[in-house]
Amino acid sequence: MAVPEFYKFMRPVLEILSDRQTRHVRDIHAAVISILGLTQSEQDELIPSGVKTRVRDRTEWAVTYLRQAQLVERTKPALNRISERGLAYLKRAPAIIRPENLLEFPEFVDFKNRTNTDSSVPKASAVASALPNAEQRTPEESMNSAFAELNAALGQQLLEQVKSMSPAFFEQLIVHLMLKLGYGGPAGDAGTKLGKSGDEGVDGVIKQDKLGLDNIYLQAKRWTDGTIGRKEIQAFVGALTGQGASKGVFITTSSFSRDAIEFARHAHPFKLSLVDGSQLATLMIEHDLGVTEVAKYEVKRVDSDYFIE
Repeated sequence: MAVPEFYKFMRPVLEILSDRQTRHVRDIHAAVISILGLTQSEQDELIPSGVKTRVRDRTEWAVTYLRQAQLVERTKPALNRISERGLAYLKRAPAIIRPENLLEFPEFVDFKNRTNTDSSVPKASAVASALPNAEQRTPEESMNSAFAELNAALGQQLLEQVKSMSPAFFEQLIVHLMLKLGYGGPAGDAGTKLGKSGDEGVDGVIKQDKLGLDNIYLQAKRWTDGTIGRKEIQAFVGALTGQGASKGVFITTSSFSRDAIEFARHAHPFKLSLVDGSQLATLMIEHDLGVTEVAKYEVKRVDSDYFIE
């Protein structure tokens, strides 16, 4: 027998969590093995990268999908419990919960839309992209879609991890990110975390160039919920004025309101860049900040030039 498809893990996960207890993912993994009656050989089967078992990997993906639909919520890293929505859904859920069943939840549709890398495909096609066997795709398209889905899930996990850290850690993180983006330089004072009395609302400063001819001031807002509004951006501009600065980057784990974005766009002579939680996660992934590589695949094609006689 083979390990069941990952979506067949979703209902067992909800049933395990239905007692409203908070459980570590390893405990969910162990309970799923019992419910599905998996053999020892199935339990020992590894994914191609060899970094974890296929059962553990599929359990984690089932939890990820349920969390994207907000049926399961993460209380701390690797700790999960069922939500009120999850309890209500379990009462009417099918015997086998498939990805397309979760499309009734807007948050899950948003997640699937983030994994759609083909700009020629309308966002409304999330139904097709959620199907486990998208036969309409070429192998290359399937690989691109899988890569996008991995990064979307990773980005969500990164944000949750960042939100669980202290504000001081987040302030230091944005300085590290700016250095990763190429600002500052090798000097020890290229990036500095402020975040103390007297900083006038500025959390960090980084040299725009290696000679330190100009500085960029940073504002960090580690919000677990809510939206950054115009008021917060105006306060940041006031802080820049107090520093005699004209360039600033405002980074949040949350999002920005339309008024905040419009104010930042027209805040002449100040040059402001707003980075929301989704962009923050993307930048961290692209620049290997807080993530580590677990596998690499090379896609090759025939070199036609080689076969010219």
